[in-house]
Amino acid sequence: MSYETVRETDPTIADALAGERRRQNETLAMIASENHVSEAVLEAQGSELTNNYAEGYPGERYYGGCVYADEVESVAIERAKELWGAEHVNVQPHSGTQANMGVYLAVLEPGDRILSLDLTHGGHLSHGHPANFTGQTYEVEQYEVDPETGYIDYQGLRETAESFDPDIIVSGYSAYPREVEWERIQEAAEAVDAYHLADIAHITGLVAAGVHESPVGVADFVTGSTHKTIRAGRGGIIMCDEEHADAVDSAVFPGAQGGPAMHNVAGKAVGFGEALDPTFETYAEQTVANAQALADGLRERGLSLVSGGTDNHLVLVDLRPSHPDTTGKEVEAALEEAGLVLNANTVPGETRSPFNPSGIRAGTPALTTRGFGEAACREVADLIADVVEAPDDEHVIASVTDRVDTLTDEFRLYD
Repeated sequence: MSYETVRETDPTIADALAGERRRQNETLAMIASENHVSEAVLEAQGSELTNNYAEGYPGERYYGGCVYADEVESVAIERAKELWGAEHVNVQPHSGTQANMGVYLAVLEPGDRILSLDLTHGGHLSHGHPANFTGQTYEVEQYEVDPETGYIDYQGLRETAESFDPDIIVSGYSAYPREVEWERIQEAAEAVDAYHLADIAHITGLVAAGVHESPVGVADFVTGSTHKTIRAGRGGIIMCDEEHADAVDSAVFPGAQGGPAMHNVAGKAVGFGEALDPTFETYAEQTVANAQALADGLRERGLSLVSGGTDNHLVLVDLRPSHPDTTGKEVEAALEEAGLVLNANTVPGETRSPFNPSGIRAGTPALTTRGFGEAACREVADLIADVVEAPDDEHVIASVTDRVDTLTDEFRLYD
């Protein structure tokens, strides 16, 4: 076997990879669940650990040849414990959804009850949507945000929990722009003798840096993604007390997964190490400041924001009050043409199909990684508003594209 480069062996894929690097360099990533990892994380994820089969856990593998896999996974675990203050950490889940699956398999039986936030109000598929395994395996009831304020209706959650009697309550969200009051949800869970799973997929980095309150030590289980605001290797993580450690580990392997993707675990370890550097706190603080500047700019241009603003890394725009005939998909497509990549999103009280919803969701983690500050994010808000006002105007799209080009040239990525 010859060991050649992708360019030498597969020009088609090499062209696609080069195109993706170019796309990321020349557009502004504003999907709230995306970020740009360091070259070091990319190197770790493209390492020879791709070749390693490491079923089991450090010191307890089902295969030989795992001495360095053990070292990498142990480092990832210890760094995660230091970052989030958890007693027990499993770094093997392939994604945030797989992390949630690990918790469900650890403590629930098919037919047990899950109480979670409605998807159109900011929840996630893996919290109980009928198209997902959770909705097909468990009985699900959902709570909502207050339609007037856009904030979690904690009293309504408590009342629903008392009437539904769930086995587990899920908190943590994919499109909720406000800080979560973990203690209030924990109180509701304790009142009905339910477990509490806090899914911090979006805010892992904000929690690690202390710019968002942590559910670790409050909720029974904390899951997260490792590639969003924490900016590490792509995948998931589960944190819990030692009381649940064996059940969680068995649920992940062999319950839900086979061998771990050790190259991804290496990427997690490197990213966690970067997050332990004091500069990461500055990054997280700037991410939130940038999101608030983006929110201010959008609001000043007449756009309606769910809950009126943000406490974290994302804003959720409801297009209906200002542009009732414009859908999120229309805006998403027009913005992508201009080099601004975000996503259409449902909003509380959604009246359209989730495939063509009434809102857009925009985040600042990747912009902040590129070096954006509040002034640049306010400029981005203007660009978004320009496109929202005229998504079919070619001259507007061309003008916004030129301004995006200027910003990407100023804030370089992957030189």
